[in-house]
Amino acid sequence: MAAVQYYGTGRRKTSTARVFLRPGTGAISVNQRTFEAFFPREALRTQIRTPLVLTETADKFDILATVAGGGVSGQAGAVRLGIARALVEYNLELRKRLKNEGLLTRDARAKERKKYGMAGARKRFQFSKR
Repeated sequence: MAAVQYYGTGRRKTSTARVFLRPGTGAISVNQRTFEAFFPREALRTQIRTPLVLTETADKFDILATVAGGGVSGQAGAVRLGIARALVEYNLELRKRLKNEGLLTRDARAKERKKYGMAGARKRFQFSKR
């Protein structure tokens, strides 16, 4: 079975997604679950579909994604980046359109580490003059 498939890796916060595009009808499955079951929030589903809608390839591919780590929002971002990268692998001419929309840029924002002597990353303990 030498089926054609395109691969893209996406990362966001602490999530990693491996995304495979295979020629098909537009079915999306994440960790062997349906798209709707894995991402119950419509906003996240819309965010993930953005690269497909932009390049008008929503019904050309079946998407098989494996995500690990992080929370639901980070996983959605990781899948979106993975889809965008896989689409570029499929057709290099889609790169310009995806790049202009910022879909090929990895969102580097992550949780800042807690520092010693502080309540959090930036919050300090209450100051007492006396």
